[in-house]
Amino acid sequence: MKTSRTKLVHATRRLVTEIYGRLNYGALGPVYCHEGGDEFWRAKREPCARLGSQVAVVLKRKLRRGGRSLYVGAGVAELPALIMETVELGRTVEPYNLRRVEVAALNRACHAIPLMFHAADAASAKGRFDHLWMVSVLNDPEQFPHLSPLSYGRGNPLTLDPLEFAKERRMVRTLVARCMGKLAKPGLVTTTTEEAIWIAEWCHQHRVPYKVEKRYYPTALVGDPICCIQIGKGDKEYG
Repeated sequence: MKTSRTKLVHATRRLVTEIYGRLNYGALGPVYCHEGGDEFWRAKREPCARLGSQVAVVLKRKLRRGGRSLYVGAGVAELPALIMETVELGRTVEPYNLRRVEVAALNRACHAIPLMFHAADAASAKGRFDHLWMVSVLNDPEQFPHLSPLSYGRGNPLTLDPLEFAKERRMVRTLVARCMGKLAKPGLVTTTTEEAIWIAEWCHQHRVPYKVEKRYYPTALVGDPICCIQIGKGDKEYG
């Protein structure tokens, strides 16, 4: 499909609208907030589609046709990018999410297109990928309650448990290592400005050239700015 690189085609925009319309927000409410799920999604549904579509256009310009993308912790917000890659670039996408309720809701909504979410650890994905999506995963306050506040500059030295922090840091480094090991070079990582340090650390340790792009993109749910990191291209800086 020959398409403009500056906007999503009509078929993609239509699918984004249809799939957001089919989602079971009643089931998704408790996944994203402890109470007020209906109000949460009334406020967030449109920004998810709009801001997610903006990021999808960015990826459309950066990714090649026919490649493979590994999405770690992908959920409702990632739908526009996943749909664009599948429909417009003919890419294979493998989205992983450990929240089974959300995975079930997403797969029911996406049944009409070749897009399936996996309720498993993304590190179990097979093969090589030229794009890794890891957005608001390494600083998730539910998964990493001791590490996350430091990621946002809100750590409290009076309450920080150094042993628990060290444990979570090992978990994050292990996840990064297992996923980055699947990335072909040159490749692209999409992450947040707060999580970029973990990707940079891995690149320094393995002496892989990388470049964090200067342009940031807003997100609808967590609010973390998204950035892109070019991995493995020559004449880029590394430690």
